[in-house]
Amino acid sequence: MLSVQTKYFGILPCREEEVFEFPRGLPAFEQEKRFVLIQLPENAPLIFLQSLAQPTLCFLAFPILVADRDYKLAVTAEDLAALDLDSGHQPELGGEVLVLALVSLRDAFSATANLMAPVVLNLKTRRGLQAIRPDRLYSHQHLIQPGILDVRSPEAAC
Repeated sequence: MLSVQTKYFGILPCREEEVFEFPRGLPAFEQEKRFVLIQLPENAPLIFLQSLAQPTLCFLAFPILVADRDYKLAVTAEDLAALDLDSGHQPELGGEVLVLALVSLRDAFSATANLMAPVVLNLKTRRGLQAIRPDRLYSHQHLIQPGILDVRSPEAAC
């Protein structure tokens, strides 16, 4: 069993099969290749995307359908290939892939979700990437409805 050191949660156990590999890293964090999802029931639907290498690097996210229940995924053929997915069709949300919207907290009263470049995780191969949409259908600053994010403690917002 692995352990992951976090800034806000201390040391947490995790299994190797819970780790997602990001071959390209994430934009501006290309050197970060391995992340684990931390889900705490008291903070649902919030998910913490925690780096295994840097305890201070943690992204706030939640399933994309929380932000927009009618969200339509559009991943390029190149990104589908990088995820080891069939480039002939878009993957099924919640079936083949978990799609997360990264969250930005502006102040105590407003937050936005990045629907333009969601994090796409292949649930079978445990590979992930941030997939920039080839269209302009969604914004990178989608306003989150009040009440969706109800983080119980300020320290939990990494």
